[in-house]
Formats: sequence, C-alpha cells, structure tokens
Amino acid sequence: CRTAMADQDAQDRNLPASAKKIERSRAEGQMPRSRDLPHFVMMVAGGAVLTVGGPSIIEKLRQTLVAALRFDAGLLARPGFMGERLIDMVLAFALVMGPVAAVLVLAGIASHLASGWNWTMKPLMPKFTHLNPLGGLKRLFTGQGLGTALKAVLLALVLGIVGAMVLKNRLAAYVGIMSVPLPSALAYAGQQLMGGLALLAVALAVFAAIDVPLQRQLWLRRLRMTREEVKQELKEVEGNLEVKAKVRAKMREMARRRMLAAVPQADLVVMNPTHYAVALKYDEGRMAAPKVVAKGTDLLAMKIRDLAKESKVPVLQQPVLARALYAHAKLDEEIPAALFGAVAQVLAYVYQLRASMSSRNAARPDVPKPHVPPELDPHNKPGWAPEPDQDFAE
Repeated sequence: CRTAMADQDAQDRNLPASAKKIERSRAEGQMPRSRDLPHFVMMVAGGAVLTVGGPSIIEKLRQTLVAALRFDAGLLARPGFMGERLIDMVLAFALVMGPVAAVLVLAGIASHLASGWNWTMKPLMPKFTHLNPLGGLKRLFTGQGLGTALKAVLLALVLGIVGAMVLKNRLAAYVGIMSVPLPSALAYAGQQLMGGLALLAVALAVFAAIDVPLQRQLWLRRLRMTREEVKQELKEVEGNLEVKAKVRAKMREMARRRMLAAVPQADLVVMNPTHYAVALKYDEGRMAAPKVVAKGTDLLAMKIRDLAKESKVPVLQQPVLARALYAHAKLDEEIPAALFGAVAQVLAYVYQLRASMSSRNAARPDVPKPHVPPELDPHNKPGWAPEPDQDFAE
C-alpha cells in the first residue's frame, strides 16, 4: 500500500519546482553535487603539481632519505636518538608534501564551489533518522541509491580497466627500472606515472561531463511539485486571493463613499450627459487651480449627478470637457494646466449664474462653449475606453 502511495505521489509531482522551493532547498543545504567533478579536478591539480614541481619534490625527498639513513657510533649511543630522527623525518616530509596536499584541498573546495555554494548550518544539525540502519537500506534500494551505486561500480570498473591496461603495456619498463641508478629510476618512474594519470584523468573527465548536468536534472526532478503544493505556495506568497479580493472591494467601497461625500461641497459638476461626470471645487484663497473632488462613469456618473442636484450644485452639460477632465485629471488633484482656460470659462459661468439668480433683474448668462484641445479628448484616440471604477483600483 505504501509503495502504491509513493508511486502515486511521484506521478502527481509533474510540475517544475518554483523559485521559492529551489531557494528553500538551497537554504537547507540541498544542492546538485557531482562526486566525479572533484575527483577529476583533484587529479588534474595533482598531476600539474607533479609536472611543475616533480623534480624539486624528488630531490628534497632524496635529501631527506639520505639524511635519515646517515648514522655514526656516537649518535647511536644516545637512547632517544631514533625517536628524534623519526620526528625530524616526519617534519621534513610534511614540509615537502604539505604544499601538494594544500593544492589538492583547494582544488577540491573549488570544484565543489563550481556547482554553486550557499552558507548554511542546517546540514550540520544531527539527524537521528539517518542512524537507522533500516532507513539506510531503504535509501540504498531506491532509484537514486541504485543509480549512484551502479555509477560508482561502473566508474571503478572503467578506472580499473584503464589502470590494468597501463600496467600491462608498461610492465617491462617498470621491471627495467631496477637495473638503472636510483635517480634515473625515480625520474623514469615519474614519467610513467604521469602517463598513467593522464589516461585516468581522461576517463574521469568523461564521467564528470556526464554527471554534472545529470545531477542537476535529478535534483530538479526531486524538487518537482504537485498542483496542491503550487496552490499552497501561491497562497503563502500572495496571501489568500479571496480575502485579498474582498479587502480590495471594501477599500474601493470606502473610497467611493468618501468621494461621493465630497460632491455636495463641489462648485460644479461637468457631465457628458450620461457617461462621464466630474465634480470640481475651487477655493481661490487655498488653491492655485480647481481640483477634482469626484469623477466617475455610467452608474457612478448618474450617482454624482443626483447628489449634485440634491445639494443644489450646478450640473453643466459639456461633453468634450467632461471627457477630457475624466481622462487627464486625477482625483483629489488639480486639473491639468492645458484645461485651465476651459474650466475657468465654466466656473465664471457658474458664478454669473448664481449672481443672476440672487438678483431678479440680472440677465442670465449664456452657456459657454469652452475650447478643449483636440488631443485631450479621449474619443480622438482610437481604442480608448474607460475602465470601470478605475479610480478606486489599487
């Protein structure tokens, strides 16, 4: 039953990993790592060190060996002489081989960093589940475990075959080394060793070139997600979409109420009889230019008109000006400078109309025909259309 559930879960994980899950995996220390790449890099680095500094290393080792085998009767009489000589040999050997080991360590670190790095302490935390031998056996017989084991066996087999072929072809040369002086024998052995290492490096290079992209693909495959995981992550990143939609609707409604509450204090409402309505207010002592206190389209425009009539705010039918104000003037901001002249004409008309209404003998002013630059009329722009409630969107 568990096997069937695992197979079903693997089939459901058919979506690529999200950026957040990849970042979370990196933070936990799970990254694609190729074991063959460090082997190849370290072998190349070791071969380069031996090629460049091989003669010097051999000479220093020879001097160390000569010094270690030099004795006299006086020194042998001292009880602690052999221990001192052993310590001296170890220190001399460490001074010779220490730089070589340092180069190999740096090469190994660099090869791991080449696949990417991330500073985290989580992999160092103890995981007692890994101490369970049964769990280790289960991981060994998974697809990934079997693949890793088969790859290791294949690599060992290839390296063994290459090594055996090198030894077989050069066996006679190695036997002949015993008949030449020690310095020449060491130099010749070094040459033969470098030739064998070069062949092994070629084999490791082939494995590394295959294993590096393969490990990344396997890593991404392990991070695949189900549809439910994608939905859950989307909720975590963006929050609950339904809740956010309700919050946005509530904010729009509150903004609408605040805007409509400002209509009774407006000086004028400019309309395009049914589609657009813009309420303007101008206080000469506090404002440099008239300000838009409300605007809307369709049903909202009708609501602005009705509120204006209830509050005895003049409503003026000026289609082109209404469209231009709606398209270019922002809510609670001053009107654009290009519309100053047209708005000044309609405001002057409103003030004259109020004066004539307060005086029975005054003549009613003529309705103005303000000039609006054609480029400010949105109807002159092909394809333009107002978005519903665009003034209240986030």
